[in-house]
Amino acid sequence: MKEIPVRSIPGIPVLLLLLAAHVAGAWVIVSGGGGIGSVLLGAAIVVVAFVLLFGLYMVEPNQAAVLSLFGRYKGSDKTDGLRWNNPFYSKKKVSLRVRNFESGKLKVNELDGSPIEIAAIIVWQVVDSAEAVYNVDDYESFVQIQSESALRAMATSYPYDQHEDGQLALRSHAAEISQHLKAELVERLADAGVEVLDARISHLAYAPEIAHAMLQRQQANAVIAARTRIVAGAVGMVEMALAELQKNQVVRLDEERKAQMVSNLLVVLCGDRGTQPIVNAGSLY
Repeated sequence: MKEIPVRSIPGIPVLLLLLAAHVAGAWVIVSGGGGIGSVLLGAAIVVVAFVLLFGLYMVEPNQAAVLSLFGRYKGSDKTDGLRWNNPFYSKKKVSLRVRNFESGKLKVNELDGSPIEIAAIIVWQVVDSAEAVYNVDDYESFVQIQSESALRAMATSYPYDQHEDGQLALRSHAAEISQHLKAELVERLADAGVEVLDARISHLAYAPEIAHAMLQRQQANAVIAARTRIVAGAVGMVEMALAELQKNQVVRLDEERKAQMVSNLLVVLCGDRGTQPIVNAGSLY
């Protein structure tokens, strides 16, 4: 089922003509002096004009009127304003405007099996009025249900946090995740005449029952990462200090004194608190 454009007649001239026909029919009845012929003619004019009034319908901007005759699709009229067509056509209005849909907070298990809460905002519009009306029972409900289904399927395909370099994660790769979600929705909603313009995650969090434990794990990972950088930097600084001392021949240290100096420097550089140095006022040894 594909959309077929249909022609229609401007409604205002038709409306004026039909009103004039009503007046003319009444005038024929009155001017006929009560004769049966004039009464029948005037009544026929009024009845025909009244039936033709049912062919008038209004189409707003960014709206389509889906026309059908006794259950058979005849076409879609997108010309805005007051229009007229076959009075026996049934007319169903379909909005072509851009619309938002925000899913509720869904509780799903991400790739690693941890329960999370996730929600998304979907921006969509109808691009084929015939498919929207005849391919699905209720296209608005269809969009909502398929959006939540696609969001669940997408959430189970990725971990919440990135555990390896290059791994896509829900929290760290918002653009890539949005593209995946949009692709899922485009595939699911194509038969309903709906185009997905944008799809983005609006809420993402661990489920309340594990949120505290996951926060502790994130804090521990942050502490480990920070300590790793501190130790790496401290080792580099110690190597540079020893190399400069040996290069400039400021002092000569045996292996035991080098080891003691390395230990002291690492304590100073890696400690959480400021150190209190002990000044040796006597000999070096």
